Amino acid sequence: MTEPRTTDGQAAGAATGRTMILVALAGLTGISWLYLVDLAADMGGGMSGAMGASLTTWSAYRFLLMFVMWWVMMIGMMVPSAGPMILMFATINRRRRERDQPFVPTAVFAAGYLAAWGAFSAAATIVQWGLEEAALLSPMMVSTSPVLGGLLFIAAGVYQWTPWKHACLRKCRSPLSFLITRWRDGNRGAFLLGIEHGAYCLGCCWFIMALLFVGGVMNLLWVAFIAAVVFVEKLFPAGERLARASGVLMVAAGVYMLLHV
Repeated sequence: MTEPRTTDGQAAGAATGRTMILVALAGLTGISWLYLVDLAADMGGGMSGAMGASLTTWSAYRFLLMFVMWWVMMIGMMVPSAGPMILMFATINRRRRERDQPFVPTAVFAAGYLAAWGAFSAAATIVQWGLEEAALLSPMMVSTSPVLGGLLFIAAGVYQWTPWKHACLRKCRSPLSFLITRWRDGNRGAFLLGIEHGAYCLGCCWFIMALLFVGGVMNLLWVAFIAAVVFVEKLFPAGERLARASGVLMVAAGVYMLLHV
């Protein structure tokens, strides 16, 4: 069977579809960061009254607030580096549609990816709760223990050199290979594929995300720096070497913190 010839109309449609996806991803990222900036400003002002009280004692309401904060933060941090994978999924789907093969909306795949990070956000909220109860984290979500901070830096740095880290990172850095080998048809298949890709991203980045507890979960400069590290690892040509180099720096930072307790 010969490949269908791409017409000018198909090329224009592909460009339009790609632009729409990029705009949607940029909009989702921008809205996430606007939410975080607004929340950080409120917390910096003390959030007086009932809202302030809700952030000093754990309740179902506070758990929900913190879960939403974590999930929005993960969306803002991870969507930019997931862009190439989402665009590749859209390209394959478009070509399947042109061949009259089954296809699904790209949003279904993206929803699966975000669901994986939603699960991480729930886990991070539970960890935050436990650290606060142990008096290792302030209500403003900053580590109160240099020992905890140092150990987290060392553990994250060591993880940067592990085979598991780099196996997951290679999956994130090879969108076409991942989609070809793991493709599933239908809406359910696309959603599960998104979850699987999100799981590889989790395997790649979860220990780096733990460093948010060291620099401050609401320290947006720290959040942006970690997001930039993830972006470079996943998208730059020398990403794997840079991951190992950053691991050395993390270990050095952790040792420095422990030596200056």
